[in-house]
Amino acid sequence: MKILMVCLGNICRSPLAEGIMKHKVLEHGLDWQVDSAGTGSWHVGKLPDERSIDVAQTHGLDITDQRARQFQASDLDRYDLIFAMDASNYQDIIRMASDEGQKSKVEMIMNMVQPGMNQVVPDPYWGDDGFENVYQMLDAACAKVIEKYNS
Repeated sequence: MKILMVCLGNICRSPLAEGIMKHKVLEHGLDWQVDSAGTGSWHVGKLPDERSIDVAQTHGLDITDQRARQFQASDLDRYDLIFAMDASNYQDIIRMASDEGQKSKVEMIMNMVQPGMNQVVPDPYWGDDGFENVYQMLDAACAKVIEKYNS
């Protein structure tokens, strides 16, 4: 299984999602690959936001090995599951899809917790108070991914 987490800049939400999912994959002894990307190119090559690094460390995760990269159309072939953090990311990815098979790989990540609700993971970049909330949301969603696909 190859999973890709996608947000806007690949420095806040998707690096947390990648780190959380990698930890859960390791805990369950699964042979899954997890990566993350952003639909925008502003932060390519940069570390995750310090606030994401801090909240991850608070929960025992080190995400400082990650570097931001931009989502590519080829990711739609490379990955089995692609999780978008919000509707804008979802639409950006779907626009790159060349067929229904590629589109079927893309899902709003919070639909793992509340199917069909299309709840967004809020972008905490513009305020310091949202990072723990984002962590908790993604932790719950990643647990559901493990539950659903580890069978």
